[in-house]
Amino acid sequence: MTLRQLLRKVFLIDFLEGFAITGPYTFKKVYTEQYPKVPAKVPPRFHGAPRLNVDPETGKTLCIACDLCAQACPIGLIEVQRERNAETKRWELKGYTYNAARCMFCNLCAEACPTNALELSQTFEYAVYDMKELYWDKAALEKGPTVVRFTK
Repeated sequence: MTLRQLLRKVFLIDFLEGFAITGPYTFKKVYTEQYPKVPAKVPPRFHGAPRLNVDPETGKTLCIACDLCAQACPIGLIEVQRERNAETKRWELKGYTYNAARCMFCNLCAEACPTNALELSQTFEYAVYDMKELYWDKAALEKGPTVVRFTK
């Protein structure tokens, strides 16, 4: 062992060099989210749970049953049940199902919608115990996901 190596061990030079690197981080302000008690803030462009928008005046859904959202979905999890009206020759929405369990939240369905009827909201809390609860129909999508607040 050389004299230099001996002095490095005696004066703990390696320890002090390591502490010089990591030491300043010990005095920074700690940032901890108190998640269940305080809701987390998500960015404005966050894609969360889907929602079907309704007309505030009439209360009817804005969906015109064009099926563009289902065609734009790369996974094919949207099913639009529609029927052509014989009098008006327009499509009428009979049912709408959305499989949120398989959704990758890419927002392609909302971008394809010509009437802005479908949007991905800011809600990210929709944990369930049964996967069947993530198959949302038209009524559930119009209401939006229900957030369960757990308390002690």
